[in-house]
Parts: sequence; structure tokens; C-alpha cells
Amino acid sequence: MTEGKLEFHDFLAVDNIVCHPAVNDGGMLLNLLLELLHRHFPEFDRDTAAREVMAREEIFPTVIAPGLAVPHARLTGLEQPLVALGCVPEGVAFGSGGDQVKIMILLLTPQEDPNSHMQLLAALAEDFSKPDAIDTVAALATPAEVFAYFSGNSVVIPSYLKAADLMRPPVAILRESDTLQHAFEVFATSRAEELAVLDRENELRGVVSLGDVLKFSLPEHLLWMEDLSPIYQFQPFVDTLKDAGDTRVADLLRDEFLTADREVPAIQLAKLFLVHGARQILITAGEGHLAGVVELRDFCGKLFWE
Repeated sequence: MTEGKLEFHDFLAVDNIVCHPAVNDGGMLLNLLLELLHRHFPEFDRDTAAREVMAREEIFPTVIAPGLAVPHARLTGLEQPLVALGCVPEGVAFGSGGDQVKIMILLLTPQEDPNSHMQLLAALAEDFSKPDAIDTVAALATPAEVFAYFSGNSVVIPSYLKAADLMRPPVAILRESDTLQHAFEVFATSRAEELAVLDRENELRGVVSLGDVLKFSLPEHLLWMEDLSPIYQFQPFVDTLKDAGDTRVADLLRDEFLTADREVPAIQLAKLFLVHGARQILITAGEGHLAGVVELRDFCGKLFWE
């Protein structure tokens, strides 16, 4: 263990790793990993763990990268996180989508400790972000080699989560010079409610939301009309659509939006969500560069139920 730090291999043991098992699908591999853990940690209920893992899998598929699945569950009564790992270099189908999985990492964490759950996932995501990491680990021949890989790779468990650990890439972005017609298309295909707007140098200039589009289309004085019969045919929106090809996103740009640096503690995001009543926070790296986004629903999901 690195002094003062936990690393991923501190939760892993050679006896809980299996390489090249004779399994035909991901379900068999998952059952094998559950059996390994239960053999060495009989204090948890294996059947309950299996049900929890599969129920979570049906709602939140855990194939987090091509070839890598991290099925997991939060169990009442666990004293510490439990980890098992299986390597199948030829791949096995797993999940409702039939994704081919070469590495499966089973995580069982204490129900009452969401921090350890998110910390382990964050550390794994960082390590397996390397282009060849999945194939490299999957091809290792023995559990000892797999353990040595993680021991030598120093997959450090962060002492606390940062905004970067919880963010995801933006679903889509807009440019200041984009037309409103293009914005309609991006909103429709991305299903986003709010989009970041960048300038030519890729710096963050503002945001445009669906609410901003409605406000642009419906002048404020119309909101005070008691009788809306003059616009029953949505005339203001007809005008917006007619001019959408010539209207620029810059005309709707809202330069008041919520940001947090990628290095701030993740708990700071909870405070920002509550104080500002926000639905999303844009995560930046340095001055004005968009790194990702954290949405309120995703934040709560990682904290409470995923």
C-alpha cells in the first residue's frame, strides 16, 4: 500500500481473480465471481448479492467501456468493499445488449458508504481509460500476473472525490456562430435540455436552454396577457421558425451559468445544486475550457442508487 493512500489492489486478492475460465456467457462469469467472493467472505448472503447485482444491471447496464463490465451492488451489513475479477480474452456476451466482455470486475460495497463505492469506480475508470489496458489485462495468464499488474500500476483510490470523477462528456455542444435551426436539430437528437456554447477558440461562452428558446420566441409582454386568443395559432413561434436559418445562437446566449473547476471536491457540487437550484453544472479545466458536465439526476444517481 502506498503510504497514506489506498490503491485498487488493496481490495483485490489473488484468490479472487480468475483467468481464462470455462464459461459460455457473462452470467456464468458473474456467478463464478460471486462464488469466489462468498468462499472467502461467507458473511454476506450470496443469493441476495446476486439478486441485487442483476436487478441493478437491468436498470443501469455496467458495461462501462468496450470489453469491460463492472457489475456492482450495495449490500447492507458489509464492513468493507469486496472485489473479484475475471479475465476472458476471447470475450463473453453480457447484459441485455449482448456486449462482448473481456474483463468483469464485481464490486460489492457497504450500503451505508456511497463514498467507497464511487471512489473504486472512479479509480477503475481512470486506469482503464488507457487505450490498451483492457486487452492487456484480459490477456494475462494467471491471477498472480493480474494482481501484479494492478500492484505495479498504482491505481490510487482518491482520498476524496473531485468534480472530474463524477462528470461526463457533454452530450452535445453549440457554437456561437451556429444557427437556431442547427440548435433545434441538436436539441432534438441529443435530448438535452441545456447546451454549452463555445467560441472559435473552444472557450466556454455561455449556455442555451430550451427555456431560452421559448423566451426568445415569446416576448415577455405577451406573458402578461390575460387573453391569449390573438396567438392561439402560435404566431410568435411561427416567426421564430421562419427566421431560424438566419438567427444565430449568439442572439440567445445566456452568459450566466453555473461552473465548477474539475479539481474541486465533489461535495461542493451538492452545495451548488442546492444554493442555485441548478439542474446541471458545467465542469471546466483552467480558464474557460469545458471539460464535462454533471447533471443533478446523474449526481443523485451516483450518490443514492447506482
